[in-house]
Amino acid sequence: QRQRATVLLVLKDGEIVAERANYARTPAHRHLSNSMAKTIVALAVGKALEEGRIRSLEDTAADYEPNLAGTLYGRTKLLHLLRMASGARFVEDYSGSDDLARYSRVAQRNGMAQAAREISQMASAPGSTFNYASAETQMLGLVLRAATGQSLCAYVGSRIWQPMGAESRATWLTNPSDGAEMASGYFNATAHDYARLGWLMARDGMAGERQVIPRDWLLQMTDASRQPEQFRPGRMQHKGSTYQGYGFQTWLMPGSTRRFALVGVYGQAIYVDPALKLVVVHLA
Repeated sequence: QRQRATVLLVLKDGEIVAERANYARTPAHRHLSNSMAKTIVALAVGKALEEGRIRSLEDTAADYEPNLAGTLYGRTKLLHLLRMASGARFVEDYSGSDDLARYSRVAQRNGMAQAAREISQMASAPGSTFNYASAETQMLGLVLRAATGQSLCAYVGSRIWQPMGAESRATWLTNPSDGAEMASGYFNATAHDYARLGWLMARDGMAGERQVIPRDWLLQMTDASRQPEQFRPGRMQHKGSTYQGYGFQTWLMPGSTRRFALVGVYGQAIYVDPALKLVVVHLA
């Protein structure tokens, strides 16, 4: 009650061991992801790589989406976009006057690709420094749409959501001017499907006996030891703290075993501990 949580769900060994909902929510209700959606985008990039639709993480965003040609983000490698390490100067503090607000206003009027032209200054060398920027996930969303020839909803739905055994469709809110999914957030799903997603990741991409996501890709996304030193928990600088690290669009937790989280602003989170076979879903 103090945290104004909407849903708290604990999954252990694939079974729900605790579940609580507030504000008259039921298991049928869908909940906004905010930035938990970023991790779903990274999962989709892994599937596109597996299928050969994306050739290499060394490719740039403009290699797939020509409308990004001539922009800072267009010449950024997919690897750096996945790590939030384009080097672009970008402030995201949800003040309503930050770079995210400026980018979003242009995107709503003129489209996501056109809004990329608003981000033009460098703050660090590409790949060197973590800087949280939702616009970088938007670029990955555009890359996926171009590489797969499908909407992000359709691709995630057929490649991840349905094979995972989800009970509801995978949907994003879309940008009004170009119809592109607002990939960095705005995903909607039931609490039980968020738990299924966490369980899929806890099992290194397995749903039942099916390998839905390549195991090696899950490890690249979530294993701190696979990240450059400056992106690991205890070393990575973020808002004055070194507590967390960052993999591919996924927060990495400190500790002697691999633990990670999908996190959205204002209280959305899925915490995953593969060794304990534990998933905690918190929606607010």
